[in-house]
Amino acid sequence: MNSELLNALLLGIIGGAIPGPVLTSVFTEILQSGIAKSVRIIWWAMMTETLVAIISLCILSSSSFSERFFQGVSIVGAVILFWMASEIWKIQTLETTEKIKFSKWKIFLMIISNGILWTFWITICIPKAILLDKTMPFGSTWFIFLFEIGWLFSTIGIAFLFSQFRKILSHPKIVPFILKVFSLLFIYFGIDMV
Repeated sequence: MNSELLNALLLGIIGGAIPGPVLTSVFTEILQSGIAKSVRIIWWAMMTETLVAIISLCILSSSSFSERFFQGVSIVGAVILFWMASEIWKIQTLETTEKIKFSKWKIFLMIISNGILWTFWITICIPKAILLDKTMPFGSTWFIFLFEIGWLFSTIGIAFLFSQFRKILSHPKIVPFILKVFSLLFIYFGIDMV
């Protein structure tokens, strides 16, 4: 296997394991509804990230955006994360209708407005993908595919591990604390984006 293909897979595995808004959303959904429902978040996050990767490839191939553009995208992303944090903060128990709903559009907006993700793809992944294009047919496509496969397995693996502790973490006395921690994590990721 080409070492650059292996690097794509490893970058995906690392990317899926890095704490961020996606894992925080997945963990929140596992607590609320179990691992089966969290797979939907993982799926939509992966589809949206793949879209970001393809758009990034097109952007780098045809034009260049300034750093300020991605800073602006990050500010929008931070606002979305603050909004989701406020929704999570309000939840006191998993037994009520106070659950946060992770709709396709919330997931899409959360990912597409993550300036850090765009920067990661444009500065790290896409240059590697373009170099791979020069050494093999459809190199950039293979790079994106293997990255996303690595990301998917890593994210599902971490979600599965977290779900094994759901019974303990779902205890009525622990739930408000855990959800406040997740809310604060969303705020942290929002501040980090800004």
